[in-house]
Amino acid sequence: MNILKLLDKLSHDKFFTAEASRLETLTNMSLFGKKAATAAIPFGLGAMMATPVKAETATKEFRGTALKSTLTDALQLALVLEYLENEYYALGLSAAGLIPNSDRPVFMQISKHESAHVSFLKSTLTSLGTTPGAKPTFDFTANGSFSPFTDYNQFLILAQAFEDTGVRAYKGQAGNVMSNKVVLQAALQIHSVEARHASQVRRMRANKGWIELANGGNMPSATDPVYAGEDNVNQSGYNTGTLFGAAAGSAAYDEVMSGSDAQTIASLFIV
Repeated sequence: MNILKLLDKLSHDKFFTAEASRLETLTNMSLFGKKAATAAIPFGLGAMMATPVKAETATKEFRGTALKSTLTDALQLALVLEYLENEYYALGLSAAGLIPNSDRPVFMQISKHESAHVSFLKSTLTSLGTTPGAKPTFDFTANGSFSPFTDYNQFLILAQAFEDTGVRAYKGQAGNVMSNKVVLQAALQIHSVEARHASQVRRMRANKGWIELANGGNMPSATDPVYAGEDNVNQSGYNTGTLFGAAAGSAAYDEVMSGSDAQTIASLFIV
């Protein structure tokens, strides 16, 4: 199956359509996320943290209103990240002459996926009785640092950075949703699609589909925070670089990204 057919198949996953049971999804979200940090951030959300919360150690603080706030804060942050990607691809596709005709089908398909993610998150928040956050005003030049809509190479660079950020941010929540199969499935469905996007864009830039060390692959230093910590070779006390070297050892395991780090990266592109 070629990449376009694969992406098309993913875009029709029933999880992102009306066929999915919203009630089932929302009913089983009771253990999604750790209590959000309350530090002020550019778009007023709590942080999605990477530390897992075990069901047996959950306290009353995670029930009722406090729990709902934790859940909705996490979903609002995810929505901001999806807003960012969705608008980025829409603008890129509308920029005359930017994307070569040979590459347009790929970004048209990715754009559909990001739009589906936005719709799902907004629907979920509404079903929870929470108004979805408004789409921020984005500045994809990062105050003049990039020119993604006039320079295709820079468009690809930011596409890779955004996708790699999304992969790490979603993965950072896996431990928080492990006790709830429905929510875990939802997180994994979005995460795996973002990972496919990231790998495809990396290949389009003549990079490897995976990340070695803390090197994004021919990326400007401004994107270093996206790859910080990816050189880790210590997994549960085992040095994965012992047999194959640091590069292969670090590439064998992707690292998570905390919600606060994801917020910091996203805020660079929010006015």
